[in-house]
Amino acid sequence: MTAASSATGRPTRLPRSARRKQLLAAAQDVFVAQGYHAAAMDDIAERAGVSKPVLYQHFPGKLELYLALLDTHCDAFAERIRSAMSATTDNAERVRGAMRAYFDFVSHESEAFRLVFESDLRNESAVRARVDRMERLSVEAVTETIMSDTGVNRARAEMLAAGLCGAAQAAARFWLAGGRAVSQEEAEQLITTLSWRGIGGFPLHHEH
Repeated sequence: MTAASSATGRPTRLPRSARRKQLLAAAQDVFVAQGYHAAAMDDIAERAGVSKPVLYQHFPGKLELYLALLDTHCDAFAERIRSAMSATTDNAERVRGAMRAYFDFVSHESEAFRLVFESDLRNESAVRARVDRMERLSVEAVTETIMSDTGVNRARAEMLAAGLCGAAQAAARFWLAGGRAVSQEEAEQLITTLSWRGIGGFPLHHEH
């Protein structure tokens, strides 16, 4: 990726939000290719086609840049789960939507997935906090739906939601690491069927 240039050959001055997006994309490329510890701000600036001072105007250091990337991806993923829960009142489709969110994340956004789940910085407390927050928001979205539909209390709904999300995440990661031995569609269907046969056993609130 290179910076946009004007007809004079000089770099075009981008709006701050556009520049930030450009820098984050460049940083993601470098972090995924080299890992956090081996990546340098020089590499990221070069990848973005900007000077180091421009990079430092937006991010005071490498960790802040990495955390900004995590925030972007973690928030977007949690929103996918919320959208899957609110897109339909059909609970089987909600389960399918949740599974699809996990499989899409590891398949179509594998670079983002590696940043979140396979980082060499996972033991850093600020990184761990963001991953934990993403997982908590995902579980909370499913919890609210389970409580609303089944009438079980929050503690029990949270256990069910954590199990559902955990199964989805583990299965999607296993599928990717195993070289996608089955198609994504079939993998989603297998885990959806497994999960639905479990969660579907809890009666709807109005059926009590």
